[in-house]
Amino acid sequence: MQTINDALYKLSKSKFRSSFHLNEKMKDYVKKRGMDQIRHDAEKFISERLAPSFIPNDGRQTPMNNHPVFIAQHACACCCRGCLNKWYKVPQNTELSKSQQEKIVNLLMTWIENEMKE
Repeated sequence: MQTINDALYKLSKSKFRSSFHLNEKMKDYVKKRGMDQIRHDAEKFISERLAPSFIPNDGRQTPMNNHPVFIAQHACACCCRGCLNKWYKVPQNTELSKSQQEKIVNLLMTWIENEMKE
């Protein structure tokens, strides 16, 4: 099983995944809202948009802007079930467990924390 650091390293080698970054507006948003609220948002987005076994608009459910978590989802290949399957071998058409959801949120939050340091 790969660690968060292993996953982030692999993602950094992808031209597409490594092209995502938080701009100053998004960083200001994170500072204003706080990391606890951003984590809460991530938990909600993952449980509602990624965890169900069937997602009617899978592959298009995650915007590419407007929230730091959305940007993190694309950077971390956690934007749709197809990407989760390709990058992490998470089966499609099965509901994500609470443990899987927590791992995704932890990966997203680590990516956001790293972005906030830059």
